[in-house]
Amino acid sequence: MTQFHIFIIRAILGAVFAVILSRMFYPEANAIYVAGLGVILVGLAYFAEYLRNRKKQ
Repeated sequence: MTQFHIFIIRAILGAVFAVILSRMFYPEANAIYVAGLGVILVGLAYFAEYLRNRKKQ
């Protein structure tokens, strides 16, 4: 898989989980906050990958 495909998968999963989490804990959240949570989740996925790859080297 290319890096672009991995990004698309992470973005979709980040958006889905952001909607689920925001609806469970804060149902009145605006779409901007949900999108921000999705961006944070995708960023955390890339940060976790960075940490995982750093340990292997």
